[in-house]
Amino acid sequence: MADELVKKSKDKFFRGKNTEELKALDTREFAKMVKSRARRTILRNYDIVEAFVKLCEVKESRNKPIKTHDRTIVIVPKLLGKTIGVYNGKEFVKVVIVEEMLGHRLGEFSMTRKIAKHTSIGGGAKKKKTLL
Repeated sequence: MADELVKKSKDKFFRGKNTEELKALDTREFAKMVKSRARRTILRNYDIVEAFVKLCEVKESRNKPIKTHDRTIVIVPKLLGKTIGVYNGKEFVKVVIVEEMLGHRLGEFSMTRKIAKHTSIGGGAKKKKTLL
């Protein structure tokens, strides 16, 4: 009984829909399901989002890597399962799109800053003692 409840909850993933139902939705229909800021971005930049989705499909069919500098694109269900290289200012970070990322932006998954690794004293701090 408990296993069936867990399975049903995993089947209905995003706002009561599973991944197949989400992929069948139009981008504007999906926009109605996300929070207000993402909805506004999707609806205002509908043509940009759709052009990016078509570009991803074309590049995937040609077996070319998908790369973008646009970190503000909202992740829609048509991008699920794709690997996208998102530019972080230095290199393209590969991001695999999964269900939990829906409604977020691409830039959230490509960090632009590194974690500081403090080890020993740096080269400028070491001074040789000189004899006069």
